[in-house]
Amino acid sequence: MKIKDILVYFVVATLAGLVAVFAYSRLAPPVTQVVTTSEKHPAWFTSLPADYQPDQLDFTYAAEKTIHGVVHVTTRRERQRSRDPIQEFFFGPQQRAPEQVEGIGSGVILSDDGYIVTNNHVIEGATHIEVTLNDGRSFDAEIIGRDPNTDIALLKINAEQLHYIEFGDSDELRVGEWVLAVGNPMNLVSTVTAGIVSAKGRGLGVFAQDLAIESFIQTDAAVNRGNSGGALVNLRGELVGIPTLILSPTGASAGNAFAVPVSIVQKVVEDLIEFGEVQRALLGVLARRVDSELAREQGLDRVEGVYVAEVTKGGAAEAAGIREGDVILRVDDTQINSMPELQEKIARFRPKDKVDVTIKRDGKPRKVTATLRNVEGQMDVIRPQEAFLGARLSEVSDDLMAELGIENGVQVTSLSPGKFRANGVRENFIIVSINNNPVKRPSDVRTILEDYEGGVYIEGIYPDGTVAYYAFGLP
Repeated sequence: MKIKDILVYFVVATLAGLVAVFAYSRLAPPVTQVVTTSEKHPAWFTSLPADYQPDQLDFTYAAEKTIHGVVHVTTRRERQRSRDPIQEFFFGPQQRAPEQVEGIGSGVILSDDGYIVTNNHVIEGATHIEVTLNDGRSFDAEIIGRDPNTDIALLKINAEQLHYIEFGDSDELRVGEWVLAVGNPMNLVSTVTAGIVSAKGRGLGVFAQDLAIESFIQTDAAVNRGNSGGALVNLRGELVGIPTLILSPTGASAGNAFAVPVSIVQKVVEDLIEFGEVQRALLGVLARRVDSELAREQGLDRVEGVYVAEVTKGGAAEAAGIREGDVILRVDDTQINSMPELQEKIARFRPKDKVDVTIKRDGKPRKVTATLRNVEGQMDVIRPQEAFLGARLSEVSDDLMAELGIENGVQVTSLSPGKFRANGVRENFIIVSINNNPVKRPSDVRTILEDYEGGVYIEGIYPDGTVAYYAFGLP
């Protein structure tokens, strides 16, 4: 073969190869490279079980682990029937028996011997609470305690060897991480939905109590009425929050659900079991988030932390040397950038606990140690309100007060022999005023009546809307 022919064959072969490479690059499917992190840099799916494969994201593990630990809560309470003005015009006032109103919600089993956490608004005002397990068994439940400030309540049923959900760590949750909501929306029992953590430390201003704590986990998992009190779990099947409310123009899921983080839930539950009352610790400051406008107004060099607008006289912050105009940057090792974050962090402690608070003053950081105090400005443990005149009392949530059209009141949670029972007061009665003095806290009843002698006139209302008045003499 001649050299000329060899060169022709070489050129033709080269051109053919180039055409083949070009065609393959245009027509062949792209190759996806899967990159995993090394042991020194753990994967961002921080809540996956240890045996999970990085390319096999699956919700069945968490669903199967938790679905038997969520219960269906059914409540009954009485509501006064509406008046019929036409009938009353012709036949006079009618005696109408109150109607039974049924409520639904969810709960989470926390122990094999029957402790169950739910939302306070699920069981508030109920005359009867029934819990149905995922296997169909039903039990009557008693209220161990409740905390309107966090919308958390603790129930107990008489059962053993129950499947329960373990506490996780809501601090480890990251925005964008997968979570599951397990509950009973619209009476559809044992429902599991999935979504991501949309935000953390979200304050909505929906609780109007003076000591309310709002630092919600926001998720886009589908949550509807009936999910309240259920479980928000990570992909390990650990409890990280209690779904509490949704934001929606229709009342149905709109992708904005909010859960109380387990960091708060666990503290409330432990307090209710150990003390019968939540031991609320306070730092004693009124603060606001530092934004660009506030930084300009106050001459702050950086947009960070929360600005101390007021220091409570005699509180923990004052004793620690924190002043108005300081900026709180950290509590212990936790960075603080909003009031909900500060509330959540402090809510994990009890009165008399010490915390290190990093503040900035005159542009320079400094660290102080604050000894937290209770709502009365002391460091003692607060025990449940003892029965007074035969009645045990508790606070009333803002939701119930709004429903009843009242601005204040305390509720009779139980009765024993005494003046209240002897004069016809029934459980769940809400005392609004005594001798024309408004009643806002359980301690107000004792303050007004403890050393009082003479006639007592009590005004109030029952959860069904029935207004009632009671009168008796002391001593």
